[in-house]
Amino acid sequence: MNFITKPLSAGLYFVATPIGSARDMTLRGLDILASADLLAAEDTRTARKLMEIHGVPLNGRQIVAFHDHTSDAAAKRFVDAIAAGKSVAYVSEAGTPLIADPGYEMGRAVIEAGLPVLTAPGASAVLAALTVSGLPTDRFAFVGFLSSSKQQRETEIAQLRDTPFTLVFYESPKRVSAMLNSLRDVLGGDRQAVVCRELTKKFEETQRGSLDDLVAEFSDRMVKGELVVLVGRAGATDVAEVDVETALRDAMKTMRVKDAATVVAGALGLPRRQVYQMALSLGDDD
Repeated sequence: MNFITKPLSAGLYFVATPIGSARDMTLRGLDILASADLLAAEDTRTARKLMEIHGVPLNGRQIVAFHDHTSDAAAKRFVDAIAAGKSVAYVSEAGTPLIADPGYEMGRAVIEAGLPVLTAPGASAVLAALTVSGLPTDRFAFVGFLSSSKQQRETEIAQLRDTPFTLVFYESPKRVSAMLNSLRDVLGGDRQAVVCRELTKKFEETQRGSLDDLVAEFSDRMVKGELVVLVGRAGATDVAEVDVETALRDAMKTMRVKDAATVVAGALGLPRRQVYQMALSLGDDD
């Protein structure tokens, strides 16, 4: 393949890489990888393999590792290089850097030094999943990974209960069943949702339905691959006071008053302050 290889202006270039099919790599991204003075990657082996697939020569350049556990000194190395007039290209393992991937610290360091940060956009699991979900895409919120702790996870979900956007999450195959159960328990089984697996890869799969449907679908499955879970926006509901009290008493058996109020308010679509005051009252009565 022929690349447009020419000197790049000094700066940090965040380059999106494929989330599955290697052919989703953009031509401009390849040009930048072929031309940059310095190369950095979340996973150097993945980056090297991608360049080999597309025939991008290293020409004596090294690929330097930069990930969540890299020291601050590494970011300074790139800042110094850019300040000296060099171009730096950074790729995460898959998708767009910084979107649930490393790169933030490097970008902030370069910006704080008053140096250019540029992007070569491309593949993103968030946008790919939204495209095929069938859920509204005019407004969406990317949440990323929820807590692995059931109580904390359900508190986080409850805080999102009334967000008038399609919600987008990442999840691991081992935890997706537990996550779907938490979503169902907090948001209700009728809420529409989608699970996308292995987007753009050979075994790509998209499961759509209510949270009740998806809980049943994934309850006994051995799941493999990368997952994106999407949940449709909330609708208005009317809730009787006695139902709120019942839900609070049940939640307060295992949670602090504050956490119980947060979870119940989110599950029932009610103002948290109102539910918290009711929880305090119930606590006094007990």
